[in-house]
Amino acid sequence: MGFNIKTTELLIQSKKLGIDFSKVVTIGRQQMNGSFIQFEEFFKKIGLRADEFYKILTRENRYSEGFLRWLGADRIDSIDASSYESATIIHDMNLPIDTSLYQSHSVVIDSGSLEHIFNFPQAIQNCMEMVELGGHMIGVTPSNNFLGHGFYQFSPELIYRVFSPENGFQIKKMWLFFPYHESPVYEVSDPAQVQDRVKFKNSEETFLFYIAERQSVKRIFEKIPQQSDYENILWEDGEDQKEKKKKKKSGLKIFIPDFLILKLLNLRKTYLNFKSKRSPIGNGNPKYFKRVKF
Repeated sequence: MGFNIKTTELLIQSKKLGIDFSKVVTIGRQQMNGSFIQFEEFFKKIGLRADEFYKILTRENRYSEGFLRWLGADRIDSIDASSYESATIIHDMNLPIDTSLYQSHSVVIDSGSLEHIFNFPQAIQNCMEMVELGGHMIGVTPSNNFLGHGFYQFSPELIYRVFSPENGFQIKKMWLFFPYHESPVYEVSDPAQVQDRVKFKNSEETFLFYIAERQSVKRIFEKIPQQSDYENILWEDGEDQKEKKKKKKSGLKIFIPDFLILKLLNLRKTYLNFKSKRSPIGNGNPKYFKRVKF
């Protein structure tokens, strides 16, 4: 739970996009995680003097308040079920928040907390309710190769469907990255827009970083989110069109010997396994994961 050096860089990019950090609440009190020397070098590279950097971070105090103030925060809250790390708001996010917290912050930041909360729908709704109109939710969440880290790891599909116009939100950016400083960053497509599942198999721990804007105040989850390829499915004569295409393709197999089909399947599996280890996005479709540079 905290801001690693790549998360820190992407939060700075968020500020450049115009995100208002004046009233921040973090889910859990966040620390700046990673090598102090790397943080020192990073901030030096972006133009900070040593005395300015030490206002953000010291070896003795790794909490993120100094960094958030540098981003423009006048008010900084943190919410946690325990007082162990001196959060300003003590509340179990499995349960609804008090209505006094509705629309109370310009930005809500989850950086590695929600995957540890069993009642995720309630927890994410709590986060959304705290965002003021015109404000933003920023999430940094495990997306791949985090089995056993928490209760969940999350897909782009889930995030896009949660932060939808039906709930008063719109995803402004979704980036995929890896937990090291020189990590490449990829813009992630909305499955509903590309009309396909946005997925891949890779061999690295993978994070999603998303920015969602609250564009209207609506009753959240009045309509339960559905996976887009199920919700937008086309039916004709009572039969799914995808199933018709599958049947059409399978009809061609009768002209191919079984031993050749098995060889082709094994070759395809070998190729996809090789591809998943060779590229950070593995066997993902590069049309759906476009490399970006800042």
